[in-house]
Amino acid sequence: MKVKNASCRLIRCIIAAALLSLSCFAAAQTSRVEGPIGPGNIVVQPKFGGTIFGFDIDQSGTEGVLTEGQTLNNGNTLNAVETFDQKTGKLIKVVRKTETKSEDVTLGVVGNSVGLIEHDHVSVEFVDKRTYHILNPLSVNHYTGVWTPGFDANHIITSVSRNQETPMNAFFVFDNTLQNPHNLVFASDVAANKFGPMVKISDPNFTFGIPPVLALDTKTNTAVLAQDFGSPTDTPDIGLVDLTKGKFSHFIGRGLGLVNGIAVDSEDGIACTTTEIDASVEFYDLKTRLGFIEQLPGSGGGQIFSGADVEFDPIHKLFFVAQPISSTEQGVSSIHVFDTKGNLVESLNGFQFSNIAFVIPVHIALNPKHRSGFVDDPAGIRSFTY
Repeated sequence: MKVKNASCRLIRCIIAAALLSLSCFAAAQTSRVEGPIGPGNIVVQPKFGGTIFGFDIDQSGTEGVLTEGQTLNNGNTLNAVETFDQKTGKLIKVVRKTETKSEDVTLGVVGNSVGLIEHDHVSVEFVDKRTYHILNPLSVNHYTGVWTPGFDANHIITSVSRNQETPMNAFFVFDNTLQNPHNLVFASDVAANKFGPMVKISDPNFTFGIPPVLALDTKTNTAVLAQDFGSPTDTPDIGLVDLTKGKFSHFIGRGLGLVNGIAVDSEDGIACTTTEIDASVEFYDLKTRLGFIEQLPGSGGGQIFSGADVEFDPIHKLFFVAQPISSTEQGVSSIHVFDTKGNLVESLNGFQFSNIAFVIPVHIALNPKHRSGFVDDPAGIRSFTY
């Protein structure tokens, strides 16, 4: 009996040790990088001192990518695509540099570590051709191929879902033609250069005025759109595009004014948006199509304090809302963190992204495994932890 009891105790100890080991391993996988919570000291600066036209970081790797541009005295534009180290902020390589009238824009890191860059070719004054180049994986630090959605220069990709570690991403395409224009939504495995059905969007809430923001519910393969007929005072509409069957549906949203940002928690079917007029953050159950509003802390619903970009951390189940003009600390910008139930978790103050990125809106790039990220800054791209 004593031997049996001793064996049981030994088994319990082994199980406890194993659970402790797994717990420590999980903690290590999601541990915060060294440094205080909030803005960090790492600033990525473009090599040639130009304006940053989009950036992103690889959530599965150690690198990031940015594009920069600046007008030269001869009327041409210096454009460069550059990779950088997330840990040090130092540039790794200039992938491409041109001094023409053409421009490059970072569309994001998508799928499994794939960098996606749009090249807008200009012969005289306007863009006459758009091509899309990939770095697969980003860490090779050079172009490895092209992505060929087959659009002409009048079809402009205005939104990319930027889902990582899953192959499919969603895209919204704005039709800039004058005769019989129609916008498109589709899904693509960028690395494999494969495409789902091109879904035409005819609903005026998503075809008139400012193009809608877009996110992807990867669990249901549904693109989630949000906008308000291009009016600064309308109630937003939420569009759902089944990217497998090519079907479209919509429901009335919450909040007031243009929708500035959107992100989706695919596992729980929750969408989060920000609206322009009332400084509110909206949370939607995509299955029931019901939503509720939470105001940004200290904003009082004032438009000046409205939120912008929204991003989601799927590991810690957190939504991140960029606030260009902070309502929690005077004279700075903030990032407010909410859980999936709309509770404010923390406010990260001390950023400065209120007066930059007029061409490319402010963007939060997260690395959930390290509870860190990067966001726009006057000096370039600034790190932060949470």
